[in-house]
Order: sequence, then structure tokens, then C-alpha cells
Amino acid sequence: MLRRVAGIGPYFELVTESSDGPGWRVFPGGVELLREAARDYAGRLGTDEIRVAASLLFQGLAARVWSPVVAAAALGVVPDLSGLRWRWAPGEPIALGVPDPRGWRAEDVAEAAELVLPMVVDGLLRPLREAMLGFVRLADGLVWGNAASALAGSLNVGPDDPGRVAIVRELLAREPLAGTGAFGPRGYVRNNCCLYYRVPGGGMCGDCGLAR
Repeated sequence: MLRRVAGIGPYFELVTESSDGPGWRVFPGGVELLREAARDYAGRLGTDEIRVAASLLFQGLAARVWSPVVAAAALGVVPDLSGLRWRWAPGEPIALGVPDPRGWRAEDVAEAAELVLPMVVDGLLRPLREAMLGFVRLADGLVWGNAASALAGSLNVGPDDPGRVAIVRELLAREPLAGTGAFGPRGYVRNNCCLYYRVPGGGMCGDCGLAR
């Protein structure tokens, strides 16, 4: 199932072979690793605002977590990410992996959401945010707006899939994602901003609340 959903795009890949080897760390890793990654992002973006880089790093990591889980859940299997690992070095892309792939069968949308939400939000994204707070201030609204945007944005990759859409909408209706944005005529629009507009030449994203 993981190999199948990995074909949708790079953000949908979870490495299984050798993901417990050299260079791999338990997600989300320590404060220093995330600080180094945020500084690397800032340098590549051309900004000296570490808060902007950290916000975009959080959103990118959230997208890499949500994408394969939701895609697999739409096919009836929710991958177990309790042992999630990640690998990154300056100048290299981020990779996520599960050295012992397993999961649960989900019979419907509600069951999938019940499995996915606590695993991703409480098990991965809250610890990620707590670690990042060790070097940068990120407001609740920004963090969960980024998480919701990453989740909704996963639908923009790959073929249209009613199953993925149904699970995403169900997750977005639950705390802490509820109220962070809404679907409208031009797709999902969040109620706040990821700060990308502060990157030199960045502008506004397609779902930016400021665009309204």
C-alpha cells in the first residue's frame, strides 16, 4: 500500500528499507536539529526571519506526514506512524520513513479519521511544535492553520479521489483543525497566513487568508 501511494508524488513517500539506519532520527528530533533545518530553509529562501522559515518548515513536514496517510486511508489502510523517522542534511530533501510498516484497516471515513487524527496531531505535530518552541515563537493559529493547509493541499497532487476528499473534509471538521479555513469557489482558503508573503519575492499562496 505504501509503495502504491508513493507513486502519487514525492510528498507521499514513506521509506521502509533502511529507514532505521545511519542518518535517520526519530521524528521530530531534537531542538538543535530543527533549528539547523530552519536556518537552512531561511538561507535558501533568502530571509533572515527564522519565524518565517520555521513556519514553512512545519507546514512542509506536516504535508509529508498527512499526504501518505490520507492517501492510504482512502484505500482502506491507515499506516501506523508511531515509529516514524526522518532524515535530513543541509542541501538535501527531507525524507520520512517507517522501518516496521504496519497499520489498521479502516472500513469508512469516520473510522479512518478516528485513527488518523490523534496519531498525526497528538503523536507527531504537537511534539513537532513543542520542539520548535525551543527556538522560535509560533502562535496556535499559525501552527494549526499550517497543518490544515498542508492537509487540504495534499488534494492538489495526483488524480481526483473522492475517498481522499471525504477523509480530508472529515479531518478538517475536527479540533484543532476546525475553523482554520473552509472550502469555497476557489478551493480551500485558510483564515490566516503561513508567512510566505514575507519571503523576498514570495507573494501569497493560493489558499492565503490575506488574499480575501
